[in-house]
Amino acid sequence: MLHPEIGNYTVIKHPSFEVSEGEVLDFYCLYCNKQLLSEKNKNLAKVLMCDENGLEYEIHFSRVAGQHFTYKIIGESYEIFGKDASEYLDLLNDVNP
Repeated sequence: MLHPEIGNYTVIKHPSFEVSEGEVLDFYCLYCNKQLLSEKNKNLAKVLMCDENGLEYEIHFSRVAGQHFTYKIIGESYEIFGKDASEYLDLLNDVNP
């Protein structure tokens, strides 16, 4: 389970579940079991979120174990989080900060 706070990279997992640094992980929706893949890059997962005011935005985060970055995209603007945030900044070329 991923922490729901953007930029917080702590996870909850069963102690016997081993993840190696650099391993590419698959993420799935708990409700519909659809794989959470980003169309921007094969190493990213994507989640659609909605805030308390009904504003919809995209969250893109790394599927690579040990990479800590998240992109929050709202329309044509974005916010970046995490120590590895520069890793895929080129995918944001079509979005204005």
